[in-house]
Amino acid sequence: MGYNEEYRTALEDPAGYWAEQAKAITWFKQPDTILQKTEHDTYCWYPDGELNSCYLAVDRQIEEGRGDQVALYYDSPSSGVKEAITYSDLLQRVSTFAGALKGLGIEKGDRVVIYMPMIPEAAVAMLACARLGAVHSVVFGGFAANELAIRIDDATPKLILTASCGIEFDKKIAYKPLVDKAVELATHKPSHTVVCQRPMLTAEMNPERDLDWYEFQKGAEPAPCTPVKGSDPLYVLYTSGTTGQPKGIVRDNGGHAVALRYAFNNVYGMKAGDVWWGASDIGWVVGHSFIVYGPLMGGGSAIFYEGKPIRSPDAGAFWRVIDEYKVNSMFCAPTAYRAIRKEDPTGELSKKYDLSSLRWVFVAGEKLDSSTYQWLSDLLDVPVLDHWWQTETGWPMTSPMMGWDNPSEARLGSTNKPIPGYDIRVLDGDGTEVEANETGNICVKLPLPPGVAWSIWNQPQRYIDSYLTAFPGYYHTGDGGFKDDDGYIYITGRTDDVINVSGHRLSTGEMEEVVSAHPAVAECAVIGVADSLKGQVPVGLIVLKAGEEIEESQLESELVQRVRNEVGALACFRKAVVVERLPKTRSGKILRAILRKIAANEAYKMPSTIDDETILPEIEEILQQRGLV
Repeated sequence: MGYNEEYRTALEDPAGYWAEQAKAITWFKQPDTILQKTEHDTYCWYPDGELNSCYLAVDRQIEEGRGDQVALYYDSPSSGVKEAITYSDLLQRVSTFAGALKGLGIEKGDRVVIYMPMIPEAAVAMLACARLGAVHSVVFGGFAANELAIRIDDATPKLILTASCGIEFDKKIAYKPLVDKAVELATHKPSHTVVCQRPMLTAEMNPERDLDWYEFQKGAEPAPCTPVKGSDPLYVLYTSGTTGQPKGIVRDNGGHAVALRYAFNNVYGMKAGDVWWGASDIGWVVGHSFIVYGPLMGGGSAIFYEGKPIRSPDAGAFWRVIDEYKVNSMFCAPTAYRAIRKEDPTGELSKKYDLSSLRWVFVAGEKLDSSTYQWLSDLLDVPVLDHWWQTETGWPMTSPMMGWDNPSEARLGSTNKPIPGYDIRVLDGDGTEVEANETGNICVKLPLPPGVAWSIWNQPQRYIDSYLTAFPGYYHTGDGGFKDDDGYIYITGRTDDVINVSGHRLSTGEMEEVVSAHPAVAECAVIGVADSLKGQVPVGLIVLKAGEEIEESQLESELVQRVRNEVGALACFRKAVVVERLPKTRSGKILRAILRKIAANEAYKMPSTIDDETILPEIEEILQQRGLV
């Protein structure tokens, strides 16, 4: 079947379509129920099937004869270390580590927080948890201790797995003190912290709580795979919430496995034995789906890269990796290519390498601007394919289907057509579908396909309130955009106050909380402004308390440090602008949506609810003076 037939079949008979796709993975017990409504009025796929995600990613690949094939190419220009880890080697490491975890009392349903850099041990940790049926929660290593503490209290893990340090360019970032501080701040106290000591920076150990990564594995019996239900959670991954309190997105085992196998083969066009590179970090959903689980479940060889696109050692780092490992396809956020282009505008460094193995390049995570698209397309001479998905979905919603004959062509400005299973509609504020080419709220008609998260950890009602309430019968993506006459989707931006910094979704509400705690600040609004390199960066609009005479430069410096300490360096909060007042409704709500439009240099209508119309031109003028719009 072609795209149109597949898409129609998935919409008309979702249970039948996804029952067929489920045959691509190996079940310990075949599911009798394909699609089921939950008690919270959401959905669940394959709830009574039994499987194990680690088995599918590792053991099954060996059974199919791939034991000597490389599973992970670890490449760390940051530390100068490279390693080719075969599926057989990976099985030995994972089963032994799982046995050691079992020896600490970790069992099915327990939570384990993983706070690690991009080293192979991080992938081993994830797979070992999955092997036992334990629920892992990976926290990106760039988050500050306070953010980690919030996640510890929410997930209530038995154990934390970490490393002595991460590396960013030439800088060593000590992880262990951050973990210690987080445990101190958290109400919940995990029983142990297991620390992988790296030679470039070793951590001080607390003998009462800390265990050495390799020492605690000595004598451990390799653990077999624990069967879990399709509806059992595989992991919890925290994403920014608009209230400042992160949301623990829960991913199930069954739907996730089916969706990732489907996506790896059909969306990305990869086959067993192909070399795939998801240029991201395991702290984000891309790392979960398409560095670890997806490529391994599909029998591929995945690149596990610890480094940056530039200064590793130069802006040719990506091209070197493609050449060295004969990468067939890769996925990256546009911000990485913008960074490369900034350092090497003509792409001269690419000419040093053989890039002929590359078939196509996928980009996602933020808007692909036309100049970056053109530069990359001309440089690589392969299709550059924009596509779109979210942490909540876990795999793409729109994309050309590169595993099929005659995939949809790329269309500049569009993230392509909906993938089978995603009935994407554009709705106005009342929930009525709009005409083609008309902008509105991007929503997906229920039920969503397998692999999409159906709950927030310990807060099922929050999931419903966040995604299913605004437009009954639909999943509200929070993105705005339109659909053209041919069904191509165009994303124009977020409709909430989460901004996109280098492909990372960060809550402005969270930053406002930190900024407003400064003793000189009366109130504030943090908005995203366009940035040629990072897509968006946050800017704080600050109203000072009466009588405060702090220099603006000093205030900015102090606020930057506060956000760095409380949220993390990845927030890229570097600008704070003092204003006389903020625009508000008559009921006292700050008009953030209008501020976002001003920052984006978009036309806006004066809201009928505004209490003082003269404030908006004031803000606009100040931002223009600072060169921020």
